[in-house]
Amino acid sequence: MPIRRRLLLAAVPALLARPALRPARAQRADARMDERAVGSPDAKLVVQEWFSLTCTHCAHFSETAFPEVQARLIDTGRIRYVFRDFPLDQLALTAAMVARALPPDRYLPFVETLLATQDGWAFNPAADPLEQLGRQAALAGMPAAEFQAVVADQHLKEELLQEQDDGQKRYAIEGTPTFVFGAQKIGPIATYDAFAAAVGKASAGG
Repeated sequence: MPIRRRLLLAAVPALLARPALRPARAQRADARMDERAVGSPDAKLVVQEWFSLTCTHCAHFSETAFPEVQARLIDTGRIRYVFRDFPLDQLALTAAMVARALPPDRYLPFVETLLATQDGWAFNPAADPLEQLGRQAALAGMPAAEFQAVVADQHLKEELLQEQDDGQKRYAIEGTPTFVFGAQKIGPIATYDAFAAAVGKASAGG
């Protein structure tokens, strides 16, 4: 078992409202783990972003570069953009579980909100991060009882950690955000110009 997964599974469950048993792994048929993506399925280039919801670099890219990426590259049909979870800590893992449990059309707005408000829910020393995350989830339409069930859902946790393990094995991810253009891993990228240049190179077969 990779170190990151072992540490997250073994972490003291201070963020969980109640304990959950660890079930045996079954087939990956959970619809919550369906691909979360924007852009045309017919786009010639697929770009993956492996990100963590507690990563400040991911937040910076989301706020400063992604709007232009969406307007000039996704909405124009040049690329399809796929979001891949790579939680760096227990809080990021819990937040990713909540995001995945929302209806698919609320996923991206919720993720963008969490990235834009990290100082309020993730890095506020005067606040309980789980309580703050619950408030964000409520604003996204998730009732309190459902939120408690989601953060205690060991199956969903296992599925997310499995996706993270798969990404680590395939792309040797060392930090977030990591971008994969087609089959080429590139990172870090902080600006739209650097992202567009990588798209051009990958589209040209470089």
